[in-house]
Amino acid sequence: MPDLVTSTPLLALAALIAYLVGAIPFGTVIARLFGLGNLRDIGSGNIGATNVLRTGNKLAAFLTLILDAGKAGAAVLVARSILGEDAAQVAGFFAFLGHCFPVYLKFKGGKGVATFFGMLIALYWPLGIAAGAVWIFIAYTFRFSSLAALMASLMAPAIAWGLGRPDFLVLTVMLTILVWVRHSENITRLLNGTESKIGASKD
Repeated sequence: MPDLVTSTPLLALAALIAYLVGAIPFGTVIARLFGLGNLRDIGSGNIGATNVLRTGNKLAAFLTLILDAGKAGAAVLVARSILGEDAAQVAGFFAFLGHCFPVYLKFKGGKGVATFFGMLIALYWPLGIAAGAVWIFIAYTFRFSSLAALMASLMAPAIAWGLGRPDFLVLTVMLTILVWVRHSENITRLLNGTESKIGASKD
């Protein structure tokens, strides 16, 4: 973590605002705007871009991806510009937390992959790009989106250290834990050999 120089009340305010922004379920909003139905009744029931793509609407899925990534990135950049680096990390974490456990959907949110990468790119773009490269390599090699997300998050702390940014270690470790928790069902399917590969109609 960076040195905590922002006052506790301001950090708490940044965390609250970031959480509320991160909790906006853009997948659900986009699906309704495009008349695609209730995402909870489609595919895996997830609110993320992957499940939106299962509706067959690529534009809706792309917009969901950009907005889910952008909300965390925006939280980081705004907090950094107003308060500083400590607030940026706090805001990024709580934006991610909001996406995974959104108050607007009774705390039943997405798995946070797009939000994870959007936040990392805004925090320190070399880290975000490197983690994204891990995702692409694993996804291309093994054809499992979930495995790619798990490995990218697992490598993030090591990448941060290797890039000379130990101040990101605590944050990336916490994010990794959350990503793995949110992918618990995928992990079970991967171990059982029942996880669907990229391009399949269902997780």
